[in-house]
Amino acid sequence: MKIKVMTVFGTRPEGIKMAPIIKVMEKVDEIENVICVTAQHREMLDQVLNLFKIEPHYDLNIFKPGQTLTEITVRALQGLEAVIEKERPDILLVQGDTTTVFSGALAAFYQRVKIGHVEAGLRSGNLYSPYPEEANRKLTGILADFHFAPTQTNKDNLLKEGYPEEKIFITGNTVIDALKYAVKEDFMFNDPLLNSIDYGRERVILLTSHRRENIGRPMENIFAAVGDIAKKYDNVSVVFPIHLNPKVREIARRVFENNRKVHLIEPLDYEPFTNLMAKCHLVVTDSGGLQEEAPSLGKPVLVVREETERPEGIEAGTARLVGTRYEDIYSSLDLLLSNDEEYNKMANAVNPYGDGRASERIVDIILKHVR
Repeated sequence: MKIKVMTVFGTRPEGIKMAPIIKVMEKVDEIENVICVTAQHREMLDQVLNLFKIEPHYDLNIFKPGQTLTEITVRALQGLEAVIEKERPDILLVQGDTTTVFSGALAAFYQRVKIGHVEAGLRSGNLYSPYPEEANRKLTGILADFHFAPTQTNKDNLLKEGYPEEKIFITGNTVIDALKYAVKEDFMFNDPLLNSIDYGRERVILLTSHRRENIGRPMENIFAAVGDIAKKYDNVSVVFPIHLNPKVREIARRVFENNRKVHLIEPLDYEPFTNLMAKCHLVVTDSGGLQEEAPSLGKPVLVVREETERPEGIEAGTARLVGTRYEDIYSSLDLLLSNDEEYNKMANAVNPYGDGRASERIVDIILKHVR
């Protein structure tokens, strides 16, 4: 009898990290894979589904412009309740830290369905940073039956919180698996600007910033420091795919106004984004996933946050936590752009997030432990 696995996800980052697991399960005869998306994000999620050729069995389509966290939670819970009742899976998989993740785990718990938490055990230590992701992770952990931890540090976090060791499995991070699908040496962009850049001569800073807790003065500091450092160096420019959040866009357009060294572009699909990351010189970000992805491509990462739930990269030297003060961001960028030894030390550090086989390990664990 087949094991029925329901995968639930709703945003682009979740989709990217769930897709490799789905692709592995498609090749396993013993597994029946049911895919349900909440579409907490709509357009950005659809990009991932198209890239990986994934067709959901259920699409709750809960996205509404300006929806609150409460609205997302309630609509996801109500939609998932009906799907779980109909399918009665043996295990429900959620990934990461979004509101969809917590809602999916809670919906499964209410119906006594086993829960597997992919990318378990990440902790920043501050319940409000990242917000609401840190709380979502902890709440999901309480409900989960299987904790798929990317690293030993993540496992240690879970052990400190009292979770049984036999339910924690170190797998690596599936985002490294996903990069294998996307990055191509001869990739051509649809955007003429990105194709026109001489990446061998021009040192491109890839900037991303969208965290709720950074909106306001912290984000203004980030943008000002990055913009000013680009002006200092003749062969340095910035590419910033601006998040759809109107508050982020307003700050970016105001701070970067009249700065010809900064290219503001629309958000990129996952495939062109990862290929841009492969061609850039370094990354400045408040994202979580980029702290894992960029080191696999040999790109130093400056993390513009006060805390990170991914300390492994900091410890390994692939990333530096520089905070959100203008002076700290500017000086950290200046060091990497002026000192080849410092740059190469970060670029050549070993990525602690895995070998690209996390999805296979997770599926093997499901086959051995779920009946």
